[in-house]
Amino acid sequence: MSPHLPLTPDEIARESIAAADAGAAILHLHARNAEDGRPTADPGVFMEFLPRIKQATDAIVNITTGGAPGMTMDERLAAPELASPEMTSLNMGTINFGLFPAVGKIKEWKHPWEKPFLESSRDGIFRNTFKDIEEILNRLGKGHGCRFEFECYDVGHLHNLAWFLDQKLYEPPIFIQFCLGILGGIGAEVDHLLHMVRTAQRLFGNDIEFSVLAAGRHQMPMATQNILLGGNVRVGLEDSLYIERGQLAHSNAEQVSKIARIMTELGYAIATPAEARSRLALKGADRTSF
Repeated sequence: MSPHLPLTPDEIARESIAAADAGAAILHLHARNAEDGRPTADPGVFMEFLPRIKQATDAIVNITTGGAPGMTMDERLAAPELASPEMTSLNMGTINFGLFPAVGKIKEWKHPWEKPFLESSRDGIFRNTFKDIEEILNRLGKGHGCRFEFECYDVGHLHNLAWFLDQKLYEPPIFIQFCLGILGGIGAEVDHLLHMVRTAQRLFGNDIEFSVLAAGRHQMPMATQNILLGGNVRVGLEDSLYIERGQLAHSNAEQVSKIARIMTELGYAIATPAEARSRLALKGADRTSF
């Protein structure tokens, strides 16, 4: 889909370090099979690049727990349980995750599996049941001292999160990622973002740090809007392959540099990894296992 997506451990390490150098305080990481580019949850692949990133930068490492369709919970958690990172992602509900509309927009495919993978989302779900969420909270939170990037694709996910807090399965501060623009979740519109922010503030008060990711062309406009609301931002090739209309981004760092420039010109300070660790109450890089 893009020749600029990092695939090998070397490429992922270099991209991560470059993104940190460009201003990213947190690095959200997936792994891929170096031969064909498929997503993989193999902990051995993660351990090929995680130590290099830790040695080269002070940025916070945030490992995915989302996996890929059809993966078991043990497969999804294999890498974070081995690496014991400071942070992992945690999706707050099962949704229809519609990637299939992109099929008609992509003119060239880099790998033969890509088109069928996107098309399969027409008849699949992204599973995150209440049992799944509780298991991740217990195995990674209580078991490893990990904190979470709570990914919320709709307003109901915020209420799911509130329920888990009521059950004393997690303690503030809370880091919420509003995920906008995925077919099956809430749309990438300013009114929707405001509703998510206000609902989160009503449910959780001042115990939150909130951020936004927006899919595709909505990435930079919604990120800028969230900055103006006093929030944080996530950019990267996972969420958008482009740097501007019709132009592929050459790297994650290019997107980080662009939003960092926007933040600076608007008069906002960019958090350092140390500041982010303090605000999110993370355990520290010295307590990871890589």
